[in-house]
Amino acid sequence: MPTLPDPGARPRRTPDRLPAFTLYGEVPSGPGALVLHIESIDSRSRLYDWEIDAHVHQGLHQVLWLRTGRVAAMLDETRISAQGPCALVIPPGVAHAFSFSPGSEGHVFTVNATRLAEGEAPGQGGVGEALQTLFARPRSLGPAPDGAEVGRLQALFEALLAEHLASDAGSPVPLWLARAVVWRLAQLALREDRDSAKGAQGGRRAASADRQSLYTRWVVLMESHYLEHWPVSRYAERLGLSTERLNRMVRAETGQNAQALLHARLAREACRRLVHVAVPVSRLGFELGFEDPAYFCRFFKRLTGLSPRAYRAAQGVG
Repeated sequence: MPTLPDPGARPRRTPDRLPAFTLYGEVPSGPGALVLHIESIDSRSRLYDWEIDAHVHQGLHQVLWLRTGRVAAMLDETRISAQGPCALVIPPGVAHAFSFSPGSEGHVFTVNATRLAEGEAPGQGGVGEALQTLFARPRSLGPAPDGAEVGRLQALFEALLAEHLASDAGSPVPLWLARAVVWRLAQLALREDRDSAKGAQGGRRAASADRQSLYTRWVVLMESHYLEHWPVSRYAERLGLSTERLNRMVRAETGQNAQALLHARLAREACRRLVHVAVPVSRLGFELGFEDPAYFCRFFKRLTGLSPRAYRAAQGVG
């Protein structure tokens, strides 16, 4: 069986020139874009002779699901050689490159974790916990080839792709399926960790996982408390960081500081409720944590360019 080229052996770009894409080879979206995308491996990799050079995705989480075929991968400094079925997990900011065997089949799933976490009630076993479990570190997950898990995962990825390609604008189904994919893979990660946990080696993994998962933990924490208007310093304290370090981390991933993301999240929720909840603007502002209706209106106009009433009118809501 021919050996695949090692992507880590290709000429490496200097860190400040490592390309950042939303989707490989495409101009990146703006900071904090709420991406939820899935495509087949061959739809993009075939265009590049089955070799994807080193790059990063800022603020985006990615899973490569290889159903059949082989892949040689670089995830930061880790080299992985795997055969399908397997999943490669790529947290935000991790440099990665792939070399596939021609004809490999599978899917590449890319998402902004905020998109998955939005609207999820905090609690045990939800998507927030699954995100932290799955994206704690870059890794390879290998379900048993003849196990039921492979069929369930393949069915989820195929359904997600079909729904993503459908022209049903505004459908919540892709989001539901994406959450199911993350939850299912997180359960697989938990089982593999339990099977391989050993003494000191497990301690080193835990320390590494804590560092790798900080951004995901921030996303989940933000979603749980943004309506409470926590100051950035409180988020930093809960994450065990200084405010300066939290802002540096968030800016590195999104191009914006933590406060800007908190304000953007509040504005998105306000937009959603203005369209879908028939309550007075003053009450809506109070439900979003604003005690002064006038301040809420000023905040909303600064973020969107429209007053709450003008936004409703623009959306055709009476």
